Amino acid sequence: MPRDTPSLQYSEGPATAPAWAVAASERIQRKGGPTKLTPPEGVRKVLLHSCCAPCSGAMVEEMCSNEQLDQVTVFFYNPNIHPRREYDIRKDENKRFCEKLGIEFVDVDYDVQTWYDRVQGMEFDPERGRRCTECFDMRMERTALYAHEHGYDAIATTNATSRWKDAEQVDGSGYRAAARYPNLVYWCQDWKSDEMTVRKYQISAENRFYKQEYCGCQYSKRDSNEWRKANGIPPIKIGGEEAGLGERYFTDPIADAAEEAGL
Repeated sequence: MPRDTPSLQYSEGPATAPAWAVAASERIQRKGGPTKLTPPEGVRKVLLHSCCAPCSGAMVEEMCSNEQLDQVTVFFYNPNIHPRREYDIRKDENKRFCEKLGIEFVDVDYDVQTWYDRVQGMEFDPERGRRCTECFDMRMERTALYAHEHGYDAIATTNATSRWKDAEQVDGSGYRAAARYPNLVYWCQDWKSDEMTVRKYQISAENRFYKQEYCGCQYSKRDSNEWRKANGIPPIKIGGEEAGLGERYFTDPIADAAEEAGL
């Protein structure tokens, strides 16, 4: 299902650009352009677990432009997201993005009580701790089951694109989930590459995606607000046109990258 992929150009390097973004752009130019990613051998149908539209943009675009793939489906299963209003904002935006691209979007149940049961006793674990592993495991197990039931060759997840996530932790959940079923593989790739990160911010700005102020679960929201309070920063706002901190929507790749980098 090949589609044309826009050329990757960040900017001419204004003074406001974060150093990592300038360095990434220079590395891409030295290589002579973006590197095409190669799916695992024999993979034609991919079920992509998506946590949100901003994280899915570059992955979806890359997969849909790959000549080896016949089908890419976005699978939304994120019972960790709290409260329900935040969940609906992220889901609906992701769904609209898929409709714009003309690809299938699978909306799975908001199985929130099962998530709370699974992470019971881990309420005060740190980011990247046991609770996060259980959260990734739960979502990837559900993704793998659906893939097995509907004849997909591979699963992947947009959690692998986040600079704030441990890649080994995310990939470990993917591998364990896929290993439960014959003829199913987990597509492990460097989804945080220079090209993918640059394009991720471009797509988010082009689509004016909603900026999330925390990972998603009740406990990450609690911890973020406690940190904000200690540093004199307004609390997280859910929805609306104004964020508690920074801009509400992605509008400029350079400014957005700098804001997310904490510059």
